[in-house]
Amino acid sequence: MQFLGYVDKANEFFDKLVETATDDELFASGYLRGHFDLQVGYAQVEGEDLSSDELNEKIEKSLVKAYRNGELTDEDRDHVVAIWEKVKELV
Repeated sequence: MQFLGYVDKANEFFDKLVETATDDELFASGYLRGHFDLQVGYAQVEGEDLSSDELNEKIEKSLVKAYRNGELTDEDRDHVVAIWEKVKELV
């Protein structure tokens, strides 16, 4: 999938979660969306034409770093991982 198409689908997914997600899922999706948007922004500033897989790799590296820095509880991390798996299915 093309970069912008994937970004659009992911943003639509995040927006739709607001209607159905639990409070924990909303927190996790907001946290994940921050990582997603940050990597999209970096790619755009650098003029990188990333594939969806390349973007996903950058996001996963960012998430792993955050996990190692203790930014989330285990429960919150589990929610982030569950939502992240759904986002990756959009490809």
